[in-house]
Amino acid sequence: MGADKIPSWLETHWTRPLHLALTFVLALLLLQVVKLYLRRQGLLRALRLFPGPPPHWLFGNQREFYLEKELQQFNVLPEQYPCALPLWVGAFQVLLNIYDPEYAKILLNRRDPKIQHGYKFIIPWIGGGLLSLEGKKWYQHRHLLTPAFHLSILKPYIHVMNDSVCRMLDTWEKLSTQDNSVEICEPIRLMTLDSIMKCAFSVQTSSQTESFSTNYLSTVTKLSELIFCRLNNYLHHNDLIYRWSSQGQEFQALCQIAHQLPAKIIQERREALKNNSEQDKIRKKKFLDFLDVLLCAKSENGEGLSNEELEAEVNTFVFGGHDTTASSLSWIFYCMAMNPEHQHQCREEIRNIIKYGDTITWDHLDQMPYSTMCIKEALRLYPPSITIARELSKPITFPDGRFLPTGMTVVLNIWALHHNPTVWENPQVFNPERFSQENSMKRHSYAFLPFSAGPRNCIGQQLAMLELKVGLALTLLRFELLPDLEKPPIPMPHLVLRSKNGIHLYLRPLH
Repeated sequence: MGADKIPSWLETHWTRPLHLALTFVLALLLLQVVKLYLRRQGLLRALRLFPGPPPHWLFGNQREFYLEKELQQFNVLPEQYPCALPLWVGAFQVLLNIYDPEYAKILLNRRDPKIQHGYKFIIPWIGGGLLSLEGKKWYQHRHLLTPAFHLSILKPYIHVMNDSVCRMLDTWEKLSTQDNSVEICEPIRLMTLDSIMKCAFSVQTSSQTESFSTNYLSTVTKLSELIFCRLNNYLHHNDLIYRWSSQGQEFQALCQIAHQLPAKIIQERREALKNNSEQDKIRKKKFLDFLDVLLCAKSENGEGLSNEELEAEVNTFVFGGHDTTASSLSWIFYCMAMNPEHQHQCREEIRNIIKYGDTITWDHLDQMPYSTMCIKEALRLYPPSITIARELSKPITFPDGRFLPTGMTVVLNIWALHHNPTVWENPQVFNPERFSQENSMKRHSYAFLPFSAGPRNCIGQQLAMLELKVGLALTLLRFELLPDLEKPPIPMPHLVLRSKNGIHLYLRPLH
């Protein structure tokens, strides 16, 4: 029998580092497991006062709250879980959804930052504008942008909106037939983009006919889809992985295309402003566009916005201004089609102040109380923005005594708030009388939040309401809207509320 084999010098030398490396890796993994366990236990302790649907230990609540079912779930859950409920995203992340007016009031009047993991995905496209800024920088930009939404600036925009809406309606007259319905979301998005481009830059082309602007819309649409896909793919939350993916490369290429038009116009306008005669021309223009106002805006120390900041704010204005308004107007038309008695009453009100073929003036807008009530009721049923999320910078205590520690994520679920049966009677019913003057005085001021509230409310809400009133009035003068019952829309949470299969209506010309 031979003697036991003695390990060679080379085997001994190589084995020790491998054992050490393996031990080190296992220790790191164990440390990470302990951290995740402690994090989960901390979240469970923080949420012990907030009951909710039982989560799966690994997948959380994602199996029950997938996209196509989420909104339906939030139509009924507020009755079972008053004021708030936690939803787990996997095993180690949880979002506390709130949908009570008092809860909303407390959250929106604090200075908690927005959740950055979502906004960082959109910054390469729109840049650091009001939508993504925080703290002192946000206050500075909000102060500089506020004059751009003064009534004196907005009033002339009504003529731009008249023109854009009429172009769309002219196209609809060619498409309308007795037998076929029309998908209205895409042409409405073209119309709102056409309008916002003119308000932002005084661009004199129509995105409803010009190929360049239509390409711009397709670019913006694709960017929105890519951002939404990234939000729902946790692997792509990693910047390095996303950058090298096919979607990430496509996103970068589309961002460059989307930046070309604003950058070119800003540079040309900057150069022109160096000439005093050009400055005189701006003062004598029929209306000042958004860029005019921003170029002239100065802070207290006399500083204006840089080209990069200008481009970010203009991109934010164009993105937020056309997409949310298009979503709102599409759902308003759907509500009118589904509720013919209210559609008829709106049309009669509008006919009493505007003749067929006339344009709307600023003075007409205050003479449309019932139409305004219908617009608000549609915004309640189908708010363009579904959620507002905040990361708590300090502990929060709600009116019923329940509280959360620093670092928790709170989501104001506007859809659930607007459909909450403890806040609204028969919330699924279209009832414009909820917004009569008498009922509005009884309602909690934070029960209706299509434009948010508090210090970070939507700066462009008056502009949006202006365009919604113009769009509704001119459309009802020319068309009767009827639903295509074979193609009911499927509301889906996106960057704004959309229908998965579009919105299909029959358009019956009235003249």
